[in-house]
Amino acid sequence: MAHDRRSRRIQAGHGLTPSASKPVSASRVTLSQLMQPQFANLRGAVHGGWIMKLADEAGGLAAARHAQKPVVTVAIDQMSFHSPIRIGDLVILEAEVTFVGNSSLETRVQVTAEDPLTAIRTHTNTAYLVYVALDAAGQPTRVPRLIAETESESLRMARGERRQADRLARLKHEAQESAP
Repeated sequence: MAHDRRSRRIQAGHGLTPSASKPVSASRVTLSQLMQPQFANLRGAVHGGWIMKLADEAGGLAAARHAQKPVVTVAIDQMSFHSPIRIGDLVILEAEVTFVGNSSLETRVQVTAEDPLTAIRTHTNTAYLVYVALDAAGQPTRVPRLIAETESESLRMARGERRQADRLARLKHEAQESAP
């Protein structure tokens, strides 16, 4: 029995040593959750903070899946809400790694709300979150390179590289401004 479970874990790609590179598709995660009254504000829409929490969970799972290491959130680039999410909607979060540095990973999380009675889906927002992979001592550790399998993935990787360069430039500028 234990041998069978270990075989299934290996087949699923869990518990293995990270390889030198992995395709974007290996990081993909989809989370779905029914929005209930405890998630709502006074106007009957789901709190933006609740959606941010779910986006962080989906993005973190995609990053950890790619790195095969624990990850911590270091940045959320932006999250603009285009449409409200209502109580009773099924929220679907689709996440994938879009860029990797040495120890950092950027994930793209697309959020969709579905009315389960009509099956009408509305894209509510897309967010880019950045994580750092950690080793057993809690220190940043290298992550596998990312392989694009499609033209759109290549484009997302190039855009992710530009976003990372912008992030690093902003951090440098902020450090210079806060120096005495």
